[in-house]
Amino acid sequence: MAELSANLETLRGIGSRRAQSFRRMGLATPGDLLTWFPRRYEDRRNVKAIADLTDGESVCVRGFAAAPPTVTRVRDGLDLLQVPVADESGVLRVTFFNQLWMKNALSPGTEYVLYGKVERNLFGCSMSNPVAERADRQSETGRIWPVYALSAGVSQRMLCHGVREALRACAATLPEYLPDEIRRDYGLCPVDYAYRNIHFPESDEALAAARRRLAFEELFLLTVGLRGFRTRRESATADIFRDVDMSPFYDALPFTLTGAQRRCIAEALSDMGSGVPMNRLCQGDVGSGKTMVAAACAYYCIRNNKQAVLMAPTELLARQHYEGLSALLSPLGVRVALLTGSVSAKDKRGIRQRAAAQELDFLIGTHALISGGVEFGSLGLVVTDEQHRFGVAQRGALAAKGHSPHVLVMSATPIPRTLAMTLYGDLDVSFLDELPPGRRKILTYAVSGDYRPRVYAFLEKQMSEGRQIYIVCPMVQEGGDDRKAVTEYASELRRVFPARRILSVHGRMRPKDKEAVMSAFASGDGDMLISTTVIEVGIDVPNASVMVVENAERFGLSQLHQLRGRVGRGRFQSYCILISDSRGDETRQRLRVMVTTSDGFRVAEEDLRIRGPGDFFGERQHGLPPLKIANLCTDGQLLREAQSAAEAVSPERYPETARRAAEMVSQGGTA
Repeated sequence: MAELSANLETLRGIGSRRAQSFRRMGLATPGDLLTWFPRRYEDRRNVKAIADLTDGESVCVRGFAAAPPTVTRVRDGLDLLQVPVADESGVLRVTFFNQLWMKNALSPGTEYVLYGKVERNLFGCSMSNPVAERADRQSETGRIWPVYALSAGVSQRMLCHGVREALRACAATLPEYLPDEIRRDYGLCPVDYAYRNIHFPESDEALAAARRRLAFEELFLLTVGLRGFRTRRESATADIFRDVDMSPFYDALPFTLTGAQRRCIAEALSDMGSGVPMNRLCQGDVGSGKTMVAAACAYYCIRNNKQAVLMAPTELLARQHYEGLSALLSPLGVRVALLTGSVSAKDKRGIRQRAAAQELDFLIGTHALISGGVEFGSLGLVVTDEQHRFGVAQRGALAAKGHSPHVLVMSATPIPRTLAMTLYGDLDVSFLDELPPGRRKILTYAVSGDYRPRVYAFLEKQMSEGRQIYIVCPMVQEGGDDRKAVTEYASELRRVFPARRILSVHGRMRPKDKEAVMSAFASGDGDMLISTTVIEVGIDVPNASVMVVENAERFGLSQLHQLRGRVGRGRFQSYCILISDSRGDETRQRLRVMVTTSDGFRVAEEDLRIRGPGDFFGERQHGLPPLKIANLCTDGQLLREAQSAAEAVSPERYPETARRAAEMVSQGGTA
């Protein structure tokens, strides 16, 4: 086991420079290399005659070098090495770019096997930079070959070598977390066989067996870990909250709660009166009223002489929660305060002192809440908003400030119900599947870039009526083929709308600057906000009526739905315009879903069905299970088998399995 956590420099052929390149990818140990699974495979077993090659295919060719290699310097920094390779059916032109060392590796009359992508035109067939090996010394051809995700400074050859060396050094000492009877009952291969064949498969059957075993192990450990969280929670005790007259709270609301809100509140209050710490996820679409559920729980907690705390992922969102909840609860005698990074040092000290002395009832804030200086006199309820932005450690750090407080987590990312029960296996789940009455449907349109002049005219009309506009771009770096960078697009739109106040914000800005721009827009000091997806969460502008998403094909459906939910928050008819020039069937299918439904749960089901959970959330976010090989969409049967197997495992009998399961869940931020 020690070998798995050793420095990479202990592996043969990996010096300090190469190890540093690996570390930039997050690969610091041999164990990291072994769990950097291939993202796909190349079948290098298929050998074709040169005469049978077709343009664009990747294939192996077996032939003789027909002449000595020639070298041509095209310009400084670019040397071409060319050699003809022939078999009985024809000749293949082979070119290597900046690989002059190949000149001594290619000898006329020697037989080679080459693997690469074929280019065929009127002048014949060619390959550029193929893998080339002597036919009697094959190691990378004639087999299934792994292809890994890379970053700058690391090549496929380097990574393959690193993985091979990690296997050589560690395969014999890999820990076996699956009990023997589980492996026997479910027909699973040994751990060393699985790791060898997931990286360098001996056959299609060996690859399938390796993947099945490793995916089963992930799902098994995930289930065991989540079950451990739930068991520990159910064995804990909490103060039993007495019944409270909630009518003052309900009477103070300027609207009538939906049936779904009342159901979720009833489920949460029942938890809080059970004597067992509540650990509940309140999941609902954008605008479904999660905040009012949290407010009801906080009121119930405070009337039981306990304190409540709400943590939000951004300062702007925390401030918006504070303004809304303070206006609602302060007249009911609830003492509410806001604690964020921008609060002055003097005010922070005062808030901390009041919280510790229980002179505050409800504290709302950001990550500043989990700093060492924040203590509570009697914390009874912890609420985290946008649950997927926080991991177990952060939520646990906040909960640790009380004695087994009740925990309510909220998420506006619609997740299919079956997936939610797996993702949040230690939580009870409440679904807010009903929107408040009178909320207008956001009209959604999918158009090509040819419609942009008409879109601009429509935006001008909306702004002339006093509305505000969001425009979202998928990337921030300058240039980049046809994708609109925020800075470029903002400059272009200032020329199109010279009289309008156009703001821009992106992920590379300092958090303080980002917050300032979004706060200015929320205050009405801008007509149009050009942004990356940083506005997906954390800004509420009732006056914004149009969301335009450029290159919409580059976003997941659930992400598009989240973006669409930034508008439609006021009394005005709102619109979402998805611009895409992609003609692919999948893109058209996905955008059609957005146009035809506003139900976030249906959108989520379609997103999961089309793309699978690997891309379900776009970029990986905190709170999701750290699955490296299992697929929650396609491995449904395997998940059921793993869950069934986990039920038969006693943590006391298999402490190492239980330890690894808890470690996996905690480190990944699951639940």
